[in-house]
Amino acid sequence: MFAAYVIVTTVAVVFNGGAAGTYLIGHDYPKAQADMKRVPRSWVPVLGALLAAGTVGLLAGFAVPVLGVLAATGLVLYFTGALVAHLRVGSRQLVGWAVFFVTAVAALWVNVAHTW
Repeated sequence: MFAAYVIVTTVAVVFNGGAAGTYLIGHDYPKAQADMKRVPRSWVPVLGALLAAGTVGLLAGFAVPVLGVLAATGLVLYFTGALVAHLRVGSRQLVGWAVFFVTAVAALWVNVAHTW
């Protein structure tokens, strides 16, 4: 179980860290996604900061397991909000969302299993 915890959490860190980076450096893709979902562009850095906080929390969870659980929970909530944003505008382009959401749920599951 420990190997699954490390692997899944590391994959979640890589995915969310990469996404946070694209949001925080001002890449065009997050801006286009914000426009498509009718989210103000001023939210893009905030969303990137939330992803970065989740990433750092998952990493901190290796030292303090409860932080990993809290970070994974936050990421699940973040991607639940992303689904709402997609559905609100009628977007059916959910493959990317599904990959991130499943990764966040898996990270939550392994972090809870490892912690308790």
